[in-house]
Amino acid sequence: MTRAHYLFGWGYVAICGALLLGAPSHSRDATPRTTYEPVAPPGGDAAEVWWRRVRPYCNAVEVRVVQRQTAPPRTTAGAGYNAACFALAGQIDEARRIIDSLAPNERFRAAGIVFDVGHPVADAGDDRSAAPIMELVIDYWPNHYMALYHAGMAEYMLGQRELAKKNLTEFLKLYHENDGWRSNGLTVLARLDSATPTDLRRPAEPR
Repeated sequence: MTRAHYLFGWGYVAICGALLLGAPSHSRDATPRTTYEPVAPPGGDAAEVWWRRVRPYCNAVEVRVVQRQTAPPRTTAGAGYNAACFALAGQIDEARRIIDSLAPNERFRAAGIVFDVGHPVADAGDDRSAAPIMELVIDYWPNHYMALYHAGMAEYMLGQRELAKKNLTEFLKLYHENDGWRSNGLTVLARLDSATPTDLRRPAEPR
């Protein structure tokens, strides 16, 4: 073997080794659900285009009409935005039906879209709309701590004491940052634990 062949052979081995070391690992769960950060569903771009077009019509009067005129993409993201549209319109049962039509391991992704769409509703203090939307998210993503927080706060303001207590307790089990979110959860839970709660004010939302 010539010196040139010898150097070429070891160079090839080195290149193969580098490629193997740089290859992505697929041993980890590709869809972690320990936090509430969005997990991008398949088909997102086309679904977002559809969503921007139909968003103004996601109300109780027009939601069925726009659904007949323009169908969402047949993807997980499309189902998520479709469910979010019905959820905004107050038709939670229809939103559940749409999410249930997905494969079980894709449902939490669609519920994540519903959360993203419903989050501003909760921030705006529309408790009657926010509470059922957040309960929908929790059903498919039980450890979504921000959905638990917003559900608990909305239910507290609506006088739904047991639901509020349950959701805020779960939120505090999952969320340990020493910040305004946790402080609010502790404050409201203490009020709920009181035999005769008198303070029904909503704590200021952290920024």
